[in-house]
This record gives sequence, C-alpha cells and structure tokens, in this order.
Amino acid sequence: MISVSEKQVASLPVLEVVDAVSTSEKLPLIVFYHGWTNCKEVVLTQGYELAKRGFRVILPEALYHGVRAEGKVTDHFLSFWEVPLKSVQEFTQLINYYREHDLILNDQIGVGGFSMGGITTCMLMAANDEIKAGVVLSGTPHPVEFCQQILSALPSDVEISPAYKKNQLKLLTKYDLSMHPEKIMQRPLHFWHGDADEKVPCDLTENFGKSVKDIPAAQNVSIHISHGAKHKLSYDVTQEMVQKFINYLQ
Repeated sequence: MISVSEKQVASLPVLEVVDAVSTSEKLPLIVFYHGWTNCKEVVLTQGYELAKRGFRVILPEALYHGVRAEGKVTDHFLSFWEVPLKSVQEFTQLINYYREHDLILNDQIGVGGFSMGGITTCMLMAANDEIKAGVVLSGTPHPVEFCQQILSALPSDVEISPAYKKNQLKLLTKYDLSMHPEKIMQRPLHFWHGDADEKVPCDLTENFGKSVKDIPAAQNVSIHISHGAKHKLSYDVTQEMVQKFINYLQ
C-alpha cells in the first residue's frame, strides 16, 4: 500500500509518497514539482506511480500556490519567475532534512516536474550538483528566452520597467542550461514535450537538443517529442518518466 503524508519539512509544506512498508527505510529520493496555478495534490499520480516502483517521492508546494497561496495565483503573474527561483533555494532544505534523517539510499537524488515544475527541474540541474538525474515534462531549459517571450506577450496596459526586465533576465542567466550546458555534467536528463504545447513552446526544447548534441557534458540528454500532444500529462508520459528514473537511480 502506498502512503501519502502531508508534512512540514524544514517548515515547507510537502506531500511525501512512499510504500507504507518502507517509510523508515533508505530509498532513492525524487523531488517532483507541480505547474503554474496547480498545487502539490495535482501531481499525486506521478508521485504514486514512482512510489510503486520503490522511490520516496516529495511533492513540494510552490510559492503562492496551494496552502502557500496569497490571493489568486494569477495575481502574481508578474512574479512568475520568483516561484521557480524560490523552489531552487528551498531544494537544499528539503534534501538536508532527508539526509539528516538517513533516508536517502546511496545519495540517489532525482528531480522532475511538469510545466513550471519542469522549468524548476532544469534550473535545479544548473544549480545543484548533488542531483543525479532529472526528468522534464513540458518544461524548458531556456528560462531567459522563455522569460523574454512572456514579457513581450504581456498586454499593452501592463507596464513593466526596463530595469525590472533587465533584473529578471539577469537572475535567470546562471540557471539557463542552454547558456551553460556544461552544468549538466554528463548526468542523465530526459525531456518529454508535445509539439502542440500551447503554453511552453516545444521548439525551445527541440532547439536545445540540437545545440547540445555534440557537447560532452550533455551526452546523456535525451528528448522525446510527441506529435500532436498538448500541455497535458498522459498515463503513457507518466510511465515514461517512471521508467527513466528506474534506469537512472535504481
């Protein structure tokens, strides 16, 4: 039986998903992040499927979402990038908790996510070398270019100062895998994306694959583009993600 526990880990709200008979055992650890306007409960299916295969899965609540909401999430759309940046900052606190409680098997740590959570995954791969592998679902390794696209698409009545734009892009630069593919460090990193994605452009993922194919540090990057697939997770994509983590961490 799979156990789902709502917890405060280092004062951060998470769901922990794990086989009930293994709650106190050392297991490979996966942190999986939800998308924009969602909450940790929305990705319980992914946590459940991973836990069935022997992983301990942590589903964090992102800033401004779920129990961390401060009004409507969409009211914070100009602070979109603050959310994954905060998740990157908080990741170490989560990992330290499970390490201090001796619950991580052989330092096998993976990270994954959908949409904004996939963007967070890419940023974490750039920021944290203790992560062993990542799986990105409908995310992008191009946060700077994606940020530029979001800002340019804002309604004309939304005023953004040049200084704000410049600061946003500067903050994201060091987390941009397209600019710093060497930060992948030969770790396995898998991307799934639908070419009909209406929210996070698939072409950014495709372009990334082409740009890093001859770079040694990115030799373990894999990309699966699904024709006609939109910004939605299917059962098959979830199982693809699970199998990748089995290959990478078990």
